[in-house]
Amino acid sequence: MTYCAIDFGTSNSAVAVPDSDGGTRLVALEGSQPTMPTAVFYAVDLDSAHPPELHYGRAALAAYVDGFDGRLMRSMKSVLGSPLVTQDTDIGAGHRVKYQDVIAAFLRRLKAQAETQLGAPVRRAVLGRPVFFVDEDAGRDAAAQAALEAAARSVGFEELQFQYEPIAAALDHERNVQREELVLVADIGGGTSDFSLVRVGPGRSERLQRQDDILASHGVHVAGTDFDRRIELLAVLPCCGFRGQGPSGREVPSKVYFDLATWHLINTVYTPPRVAELRGMRDFYADPLQHRRLMKVVQDHLGHALGSLAEGAKIEVAHSGHACIDLSLLEPGLASELDETQALQALDADLQRIADAAVETVRRAGVAPAEVGALYFTGGSTGLKPLTDRIAAAFPAARSVRGERFASVAQGLGLHAARCFGAVQ
Repeated sequence: MTYCAIDFGTSNSAVAVPDSDGGTRLVALEGSQPTMPTAVFYAVDLDSAHPPELHYGRAALAAYVDGFDGRLMRSMKSVLGSPLVTQDTDIGAGHRVKYQDVIAAFLRRLKAQAETQLGAPVRRAVLGRPVFFVDEDAGRDAAAQAALEAAARSVGFEELQFQYEPIAAALDHERNVQREELVLVADIGGGTSDFSLVRVGPGRSERLQRQDDILASHGVHVAGTDFDRRIELLAVLPCCGFRGQGPSGREVPSKVYFDLATWHLINTVYTPPRVAELRGMRDFYADPLQHRRLMKVVQDHLGHALGSLAEGAKIEVAHSGHACIDLSLLEPGLASELDETQALQALDADLQRIADAAVETVRRAGVAPAEVGALYFTGGSTGLKPLTDRIAAAFPAARSVRGERFASVAQGLGLHAARCFGAVQ
């Protein structure tokens, strides 16, 4: 019986399996791509009762962009530990699905891809998990792992182990170190920023039990999707009335905008009672054009599209210092400008909270910042240079090492899985 290792990420996922020479390799999940966006699109036929057709990853995003009828589900990991995980949601044409079943469907796809490449059933797996699914709430954190385990077992995984994602990244880093050192792993993805201070070295790499090498772990539930939310609220949703004023000078109610900027809450805005409520708020707006644009977003289900525009603007500003956001889907010729100064001001509190978590991790280990030999950056959000620069500034003696942003955790989980399951056939 073989095995796999799954990095089920908020934004992207990857899978590692054993290879013929005793090591591990990443599975090609879409064409030759070793990573896949964590997304499922439920395509529905409005004229029939046929069950929805599921699309995954890039194909899911393409189906949504192309305007297929149905429901796009992203950031599913974010609902773990929340009451939403056991609730169902409308996906169109009278179909409903539980959020936990969406997670299971995605895990089933990853499992099937691993089995196709291995040519054998896969019933054992190591799953990565963040240091904290939910900040400062042990009960909800345990419930989040239990929900993920239940989803994994429901698709046929019989033997499961969990490993912290930053520990997996440390294992990947350890393959390239020549001497023992302390490495602060910064795993910053879409949903969480996790840190672990780990002792690594050539003499430790074959040990299965590494708990004593983990000096401290800490994390915050702030990462890439929070950055996207800040950008959307700053540069996209004001044209739809966010922070707009009513005839009396009072600010219009803001809850709808925060829901539209939060991936797993967007579809709650589309329910008939909510739409009727928003339609009745027209007189709340001094500028009727803002309300008209808001209603277009709601009636045409454009919330996820606006979120994608915000994410794209964040990336463009990181690369070039400026972004022009094309909002013509709301109104011909409509656009919004965003520069680096504005973006960093909007993200400053989040960036500082993440950097503070890095410092707190080392403090909890009873280690001076100067004793940290390396910072190992992994996760999609470590592509944001102002973030990594801010973390590095707190550890001036440490060298910065960049892992594969979307794959190093899966590679490290694969190493752990090989040590856990490799000798058990």
